[in-house]
Amino acid sequence: MEVLLTNQLDTNLERNQMDQLFDRLFPICRSITGPGVRETLAILQEYIPLQVEAVSTGTVVYDWQIPKEWRIRDAWIKDSEGNKIVDFKENNLHVLNYSVPVDQTMTLDELKSNLYSLPHLPDAIPYVTSYYKERWGFCLSQRQLEGLQPGNYQVYIDSEHVHGELNYGHLVLPGENTEEVLISSYICHPSMANNELSGPIVAAFLYNRIKSWPKRRFTYRFVLAPETIGAVAYLHQNGKDLLENLHAGLVLTCLGGEATLSFKGTRRGNTDLDVLIQHLFHNQIPGRTRPFTPIHGSDERQYGSPGFNLPVGQITRVLHDGYIGYHNSMDTKEAMGIDSLQRSVNELETILHSLELQGHYINLNPYGEVKLDKHELYPDFNFIGLWGHSNNQVVDHRTQLNRILTMLNYADGQHSLLQIADKCGCSVLELEPVLQILLEKQLIKGPFTEKRGLFE
Repeated sequence: MEVLLTNQLDTNLERNQMDQLFDRLFPICRSITGPGVRETLAILQEYIPLQVEAVSTGTVVYDWQIPKEWRIRDAWIKDSEGNKIVDFKENNLHVLNYSVPVDQTMTLDELKSNLYSLPHLPDAIPYVTSYYKERWGFCLSQRQLEGLQPGNYQVYIDSEHVHGELNYGHLVLPGENTEEVLISSYICHPSMANNELSGPIVAAFLYNRIKSWPKRRFTYRFVLAPETIGAVAYLHQNGKDLLENLHAGLVLTCLGGEATLSFKGTRRGNTDLDVLIQHLFHNQIPGRTRPFTPIHGSDERQYGSPGFNLPVGQITRVLHDGYIGYHNSMDTKEAMGIDSLQRSVNELETILHSLELQGHYINLNPYGEVKLDKHELYPDFNFIGLWGHSNNQVVDHRTQLNRILTMLNYADGQHSLLQIADKCGCSVLELEPVLQILLEKQLIKGPFTEKRGLFE
């Protein structure tokens, strides 16, 4: 069941804004450094108040070093008649990302060693990178490659590697306490939809949903950085804060498509986030879970490296090998779907709202049962017929009474809300109305992140 918490939201307006943001971001040639990253962050700042930071070329960040900044202006291949047969300006996937400059004439045989294609996808242009070793190259479809005729070809790449900087954007949205929830995604791929733009777009609109909540228990930290090297640099500068304050985190990637959500668990495997998402996928939102692995994935591998071991998982709809457009030109807006991005925002908001509720609660009247009629929670006339099954509303009242009694009994600071919901046979969100009533009537207090004693 999909839950939209911001009921007053103009969903059509939001969808149109997502669509417009996609169209502005898609043409930009991004990489791990360079003008494309800065232009992307500048556009996103119109939707989410990111603070943009810079880490200079040559800076050592743990076992890594920030590379020279890559800037590219043009790239093409011309045949012997002067016709452009591959043109970077038509599709920025055509150039090997981070290519060094080249301006040469060569034979087809000489050229082929610098050409990349996908034989199993004859019409797709692959996405190929060489960040840390100097190379040049072009990417084209297998059909184009097979159509090349013997002869001389002029190859031209107008690029440079300069002492510059790596950029990332972040912000902190304060809550009632300093415990943080991290939302992280990446901004380093050129023109691909699901594998590049789904994460930042969902993050931006999720931020605006969370900002509109009447109150926030947690503080929310948003990070948009180049994948891997950007996350490592971010941890180098902010890791201490995350170690001190982070309660849970999600890396957003590949959130388009028709598949249900897929959650890759945290390295710890047993955090509040892990057990809550398993609970929600079973009771509230269609989804599936996967164990943590450092072999495949995104920046959850950096947050989950052994020195940090932060409670950060990854959320996606399709895995890297789960759709035909992964890392090639078939990754388009039509294949991704803007509607699926909005569905991702809805479902992630549901997960985060549930995380706000999850925790340990304490019954403020723990000796004997609470006298419910005193608090207008129980009828003052006891007749078994009152709880008969001829009236659905009466049955619902009985269900609510059962949940109230269960909540009060297990609100001992030792059982989490999720555990209590399991005892009630419902989701944490279905238990929320009871929770709010008991909080308003000051019969319980909480939530607390850690277990508490009744009299603390």
